[in-house]
Amino acid sequence: MFEGIHTALITPFRAGQVDEEALRAHVERQIEAGVDGIIPCGSTGESATLSHLEHRRVVEIAVEAAKGRVAVLAGTGSNSTREAIELTRHAKDAGADGALLLSPYYNKPTQEGIYAHYAAIAEATRFPLVLYNIPGRTASNIAPEIIGRLARLEHVVGIKEASGSLDQMAHVIAKCPADFAVLSGDDSLTLPLLAIGGKGVISTTSNVAPRQMCDLVRLFLKGDLAGAQAIHYALLPLFDALFCETNPIPVKAAAGALGWCEPEIRLPLTRITDANLERLKVVLKDLEILR
Repeated sequence: MFEGIHTALITPFRAGQVDEEALRAHVERQIEAGVDGIIPCGSTGESATLSHLEHRRVVEIAVEAAKGRVAVLAGTGSNSTREAIELTRHAKDAGADGALLLSPYYNKPTQEGIYAHYAAIAEATRFPLVLYNIPGRTASNIAPEIIGRLARLEHVVGIKEASGSLDQMAHVIAKCPADFAVLSGDDSLTLPLLAIGGKGVISTTSNVAPRQMCDLVRLFLKGDLAGAQAIHYALLPLFDALFCETNPIPVKAAAGALGWCEPEIRLPLTRITDANLERLKVVLKDLEILR
């Protein structure tokens, strides 16, 4: 259901407020580039520092701006199951196509607790759900066995795998039904994951290089491995530069350098260092993204 290239959208800010005009323009830019879907209110969208009112509004804007032309997979995760259900219901009512939910952070539930969390959301919302495994942010890994069990629930349709481990991803694919979408959560692992049976990527890099990321995925799916490899290696310096500091610090700086929005970011994240900004600009110029 959610395959191909999906952009984890930045949330533009101006003077401390969500910049709705810049957000709508960014959605349009992504659609024109050919992405298959967009994700408002993910980690890249600074969801952790959005108020509940802002969170709901960003999802609504994304749905309105997309106008049904691409899938909208709204970030609705929380370490409170009750709150995750509320946010997911709102996304459903707003017209999103599905919800992306990270594994509960801070609480550190057991594996059975993680299963019960997602199962409760699926039962309460009856809405297409994509799991999100990112141990580096949640302090817990979703075991492949648990993902396999969840993949057999009616409304759980995929997972964003950001464990950084191809071995884990292979075990996930092996334990899940063929129609379950395993999507890369790490841009640099998109091509390797496709090679072992992944269905695409939820990308940070596509905020600034959407056409290139689309080409990488689609060339591979067409059987043009050499073409996909060429794009992968061309983008490798950008993958590195966009994660030289905590995401979304660098990608927000890149969007600011391109004039698409203010490079404003919310505390506790801080603006990119001058040295890393210059490094990022050099890479963007080398790829002819920044002129």
